[in-house]
Amino acid sequence: MAGNGSIRGDVKPGMTVDIVLKQDQRTGKRTRGVVKDLLTNSATHPHGIKVRLQDGQVGRVKEIFADPGN
Repeated sequence: MAGNGSIRGDVKPGMTVDIVLKQDQRTGKRTRGVVKDLLTNSATHPHGIKVRLQDGQVGRVKEIFADPGN
């Protein structure tokens, strides 16, 4: 499964995702990592669900690469 990261139900801990960090929003530079926590409480967010990666970095999901359920 690949998704764009704007639907909270599509993002789960353990998934590999690309996020855009707050300081990279203007350039759109992406950082790849594994989701540790979901920080957005709403069901959807137009700019992507905010997550914390396992290394502690926080940003909005732009692309989902792996579903741990598969």
